[in-house]
Amino acid sequence: MSFLNNIIEPIALFLPFLLTALGFGVLLWGAYRILIGRHPEHGNERMFPRQLIMLGLTLASVVALAIALPVSESSRNQIIGLIGLVISAIFAFSSGNIFANLMAGILLRVTSPFQIGDFIYVRDYFGRVAERGLFDTEIQSENRELIAIPNTYLIANPVSTVRSSGAIVSASLSLGYDVHHSQVESLLIKAAEKSGLGEPFVHILELGDYSISYRISGVLAEVKGLITARSNLRLAVLDMLHGHGIEIMSPAFMNQRRLDEAQRIIPTPAMEQPSKKPPVAEEIMFDKAEQAEQLDKEKKDLMEHIQQLETSLTEAPDIEKKRIKEVIEDERERLKSLQQTASESTKVNSKAERGSPADADKPRR
Repeated sequence: MSFLNNIIEPIALFLPFLLTALGFGVLLWGAYRILIGRHPEHGNERMFPRQLIMLGLTLASVVALAIALPVSESSRNQIIGLIGLVISAIFAFSSGNIFANLMAGILLRVTSPFQIGDFIYVRDYFGRVAERGLFDTEIQSENRELIAIPNTYLIANPVSTVRSSGAIVSASLSLGYDVHHSQVESLLIKAAEKSGLGEPFVHILELGDYSISYRISGVLAEVKGLITARSNLRLAVLDMLHGHGIEIMSPAFMNQRRLDEAQRIIPTPAMEQPSKKPPVAEEIMFDKAEQAEQLDKEKKDLMEHIQQLETSLTEAPDIEKKRIKEVIEDERERLKSLQQTASESTKVNSKAERGSPADADKPRR
């Protein structure tokens, strides 16, 4: 009998702890299966809040196990205090920049000032967003460089985002007072229309001592061609003004050659036309950002379709349920394939563009 008591007493003593451990173990396993295990195709953007929930449940489980330990009240308080001290030490001894960038990344996901594929300006940096990470945001510049900007930098500085619904494209120039502004305005508007911009308008920026500063602007509907549209607008302005005998030159211009007063300094149009259509500059400059935007859009469309199918599955007749389940599995396989493609593309581009790890720490402009 004493032998049985010696066995039963420790078991009864540790029974609350064992039941608590078993309960929270089942809870963590079920939460992992629901939040993470069932959706391996989700990227970092969607997995991050789920991982935060798992972290919170894990910490709560550790505290609950400490409370359930069969020890005295003072020992239990010491254990809980030690757990808090360890967690505080992890944050204290971790890099302040890492923690600050993590918090900034969470804030950027809450406010969503930009999306993958958007053009953004951040002080000296301009480019298309290629990747949104937990600690930094990667943009692709006009030189095809991949620039990793810390999230704290994006929080501390104003971020200008080019609207996907349309952008204003402008070009500025100065002309002499000998050309009437009404003629200049009409020609600049024609140049903007010729370059493909909509709703063009002209502003007079400054009345200088020797010249008038004009700015021609128009709406670009397809913002992916922003760089090319700027170049096309300037080219159209050159052709339009030169074609109507207007010099784009300061009245204070001096030349050592003797020229007739009626002679205009306008280049002769080239007769030869390019043999083939030049490539679209944005497709070369922002290849990774374009690919990331397309993959992100495809993943969102697939996830919306899966949600619609899962909703219809509950109301569908038994004959249709099997077919709908097969479609859902196929869509999830496509999502996994897209996620794998995005991960492989990120690794390849990181090695090709960034070079060695030592070079990756250097700022790029």
